[in-house]
Amino acid sequence: MESSLFFGLSTVAYILAMVAYVSYIAFRKNGIGLSATGITIFGFASQTVAILLRWKEFYQLSGMGILRSVPLTNLYESLIFFVWCLILGYLIIEFKYKNRSFGAFVTPIAVLALAFINLSGMSTGIQPLVPALQSNWLLAHVMMSFISYSMFALSFSTALMYLISSTDKRNEGSYIFWTAALGIFAAVLLAMGIDWVRYGVGMKPDAFIKSYLFKSTFRNSSGFVQLMSYAGTALLVFLVWLSGSRLKGVIETFKLSPVMLDEITYKSIAVGFPIFTLGGLIFGAIWADQAWGVYWSWDPKETWSLITWFVYAFYLHARLLRGWRGHKISVVAVFGFVAVIFTYLGVNLLLSGLHSYGSQ
Repeated sequence: MESSLFFGLSTVAYILAMVAYVSYIAFRKNGIGLSATGITIFGFASQTVAILLRWKEFYQLSGMGILRSVPLTNLYESLIFFVWCLILGYLIIEFKYKNRSFGAFVTPIAVLALAFINLSGMSTGIQPLVPALQSNWLLAHVMMSFISYSMFALSFSTALMYLISSTDKRNEGSYIFWTAALGIFAAVLLAMGIDWVRYGVGMKPDAFIKSYLFKSTFRNSSGFVQLMSYAGTALLVFLVWLSGSRLKGVIETFKLSPVMLDEITYKSIAVGFPIFTLGGLIFGAIWADQAWGVYWSWDPKETWSLITWFVYAFYLHARLLRGWRGHKISVVAVFGFVAVIFTYLGVNLLLSGLHSYGSQ
C-alpha cells in the first residue's frame, strides 16, 4: 500500500476530529468527546503508518542507507512530521491532564498545516537528495528540530490562553499585548487567504511568498488599498480588545486554570529546549562541518536558530533563577514561537542561504 493513502486518511481524520472537539465544547457531551479522541488516535496511527511507508519508499528509490532515507528532506515532509509531533504532544497532554478542551485549539493547527500543503500545490513526490542532505546526521538533526518546534507550538497556545484567562482590565499591558497579537495574527491569516484566492492556488509556496504575499493588501500597488488594509487590521485588533472578556469566559468554561496553563507552557519548553539545543544547534553544527567544512557560517537559518535559542534560554533563566511567573514569562513564550515560525518558514522562503533547499 502507498503512503499517500494513509496520509489521506489521517487528513480526513484530523478534520473530523476538529469538528468533534468543537462540538464537544459546544454541547459538553462525553460521547462526542470520546469520539473526538478516538478519531484523533486513528488519524495519528494512520499518519504514523504513512510516514513509515514513505520512509520505506524513499529507501527503495534512493538505494541509500536507512538513516539517509528518512522522509524529512523538503517542506512537505517537514510539515507532515510537524503535524505528527504536534498531535503526539496533544494526546500526551490530553491523557495526562484528563482534559479534551485543548483539542479544539490544537487540531485546527494541524488542519491549517495540511490545508497549506494542498492549497500551495507544493510537490508531494519523493525527490532525490541534494549532496548536503546525504548524511546520517539528517535523522538526528531534522527530527529533533521538529520535535522541539512542536513543543514550542504547544507552549505558544497555552501561553496565549494563559494571558487571555488571567487578564481583566483593558488598560493592562498584558491584555493589550495578547489582544494585539491575536488580532494581528488573524489579520495576517485573512490577508494570506485573500492572496491565495487571488494569486496562489496551485502555485509553489516559495514563488508565491516571494512574489505575491500581501500583494492584495499590505503590499498593494494602490496606496488607498494599503491604508485600508492597515485600518482594517487596527479595527480587528480593536474588536478583539473589546471582546476580550468574552474570550476569557469561553476559556473558563473549559476548566483550564491559569496555573495549569502556566505549568504546561513551562513543561513544553523545558522538554523542547534541550532537544532543540542538542539536535538543532549542536548536531546541526557537526553536520555543517561535514557538509560545508565549517561548523558555523552565520547562514540566515543558523542565525535565526540561534535567536530562537536565546529567547527560550531567557525564558528558562527568567523563570528558574529570577522567579518570573505569569504574564511576563508568557509574553516571552509567545515571542519565542514567533521566532520559531520565522526560523521554520520565513528563512526558507524569504531569505537565501545554504538552507534554501528547505523550500523545495
